[in-house]
Amino acid sequence: MRQEIEKKWALLPIRLMVGFGFVAHGYAKLGRGPDKFAVILGALGVPAPHLAAWVTSLLELVGGLGLMAGLAVVPLTVPLAVVMLTAMFGVHLRYGFSSIRLEALTPEGGKFGPIGVELNLLYLAGLLSLAIGGGGAASLDGVLRRWRSSGS
Repeated sequence: MRQEIEKKWALLPIRLMVGFGFVAHGYAKLGRGPDKFAVILGALGVPAPHLAAWVTSLLELVGGLGLMAGLAVVPLTVPLAVVMLTAMFGVHLRYGFSSIRLEALTPEGGKFGPIGVELNLLYLAGLLSLAIGGGGAASLDGVLRRWRSSGS
């Protein structure tokens, strides 16, 4: 019984956290306007930066919602991993590993430097776990799988 419960719920925290992270980033990109993100992509040498900015922003938002709901989890892991790998190799790798680089503590709060690949690697590890394990039983994918197997 315990193993059944663990199997059903084990991937839920990963799905929710990774999905929420992508939703937050996609929402922020759309909120600021994809044109601002396109400038960054252009500087990285990404082809068709305006199209890529829209696709990336919408993929993060919709893909993150899909992960959170547990819908199309395995297929979503590949394009979301491409987004993470692009960010990791295009921006963060030059800053090393650490995602927390406290440079100063001011009256306004902490001042942080550029972040390394640590966070990208955590997202990639979460996506890999979801690619291997799927959405789990506590997901829309799991509900659809049970519905199909029951013959309804």
